[in-house]
Amino acid sequence: MAEEKKIPKFSDLPLDKNGPHHNAWGLYGPKDQLGTLNRLTSPLVASTAHAEIQTGTRINLDWPLDAQHDLPFFGRQAFHKQVYQKKPRVVNDDVWTFNTQSSSQWDGLRHFGYQKEQVFYGGVTLEDIHGEEGGSDVLGIGAWAEKGLVGRGVLLDYHAWRTRKGMQHAAFETKGITVDELKAVAEEQGTEIKFGDVLLIRSGYMVEYNGLSREKIDSLRQQQPLKFAGVEQSEAMLEFLWENFAAAGGDHPSFEAWPTQKEYALHEVMLAGWGMPIGELFDLEALAAECQRVGRWSFFLTSKVCNVPGGVASPPNALAIF
Repeated sequence: MAEEKKIPKFSDLPLDKNGPHHNAWGLYGPKDQLGTLNRLTSPLVASTAHAEIQTGTRINLDWPLDAQHDLPFFGRQAFHKQVYQKKPRVVNDDVWTFNTQSSSQWDGLRHFGYQKEQVFYGGVTLEDIHGEEGGSDVLGIGAWAEKGLVGRGVLLDYHAWRTRKGMQHAAFETKGITVDELKAVAEEQGTEIKFGDVLLIRSGYMVEYNGLSREKIDSLRQQQPLKFAGVEQSEAMLEFLWENFAAAGGDHPSFEAWPTQKEYALHEVMLAGWGMPIGELFDLEALAAECQRVGRWSFFLTSKVCNVPGGVASPPNALAIF
C-alpha cells in the first residue's frame, strides 16, 4: 500500500512566514529533530519490506572509512586506525579517529544552516549548539539512531544513462544535473518514484575518482573553490525533492553542484529548511551492477547512523536488500 502524502504543496512554502525561504518549520511540531524522516512511518517500512525483499541479496553501500587515505577533500581529517595488543594476553583492541564526513556519510541537521540568516532547522542557532556551557545536543544525529533510515531506496543511475547517450560528464567540474535528466533516467529504468523514497544518484564520481593518480587527487584538493558535479540548484529540483523523498544522496562529495550556482545552496534548504538528510560519497558501484542484473532499481534500504548525541554527521552503515 502506497504511503499517503501528508505534506503541504511546495508552493505553500515557507510554512513559517517569519523564517527563511522554503522552510517547513513546524510541520512536525516545534521541537522536531527528524524532519523528512517522519515520512518513514512504520506502515511504510512494513509494506516496503514486503514488496522489495524478494531474494535476500544484500549490497553494501558504504565506501571504506579510509578510502580517501590521507587526502580527503574539504580539508577534512583522514581516517586513522590504531590496532594494539593488550599484552601479555593474546587480545587486540583498536582506536579509530576520523572526521565523520571523510567517507560515506549522512549530513545531520546541525551540519549546514541558512548562511545569511545563520539558523539551522527549526530556528536553532549556533549559540544553541555551542553555548558557553557546552551547548546542547539539539539536532544531533543521535536522534536519528532510534529508528534509523529504513524504507524504500531508489537508484537513479545517471552515470549509466548518460554513458549510453554519449553525454560527457566531468565529476570535478561544476555541472548541474537537472530534474528533467533525473526523470528521464527513472523513465528509462522503468522506476516508479513513490512518496517517502530514499533517493540515491549514481553520478559517476566513484568511477572517475578511482581512475585518478594520487598526484592528481592532491592537485584537485588544492583548488579553491573545489568544484564538483551534482544536482542543480533550482526551484524545480527543490520541488522534486520536497514532493517525493524522505532523504537524498549519491556518490558525489557535495550532492549538489559545487560551488552553488544560485544565491542559496540546496544544503541550506534540505537540511535547515526541511530536515532532509543528505547522503554523500556512497559507494553505489555494486548496487548499480545488481540493479542492472535484476532489472530493478528499487530495494529495501536500511541505514543505522551512529548513536552519538549531538553528532553532526555519521557513516551510513547502509545496506540495500533485494
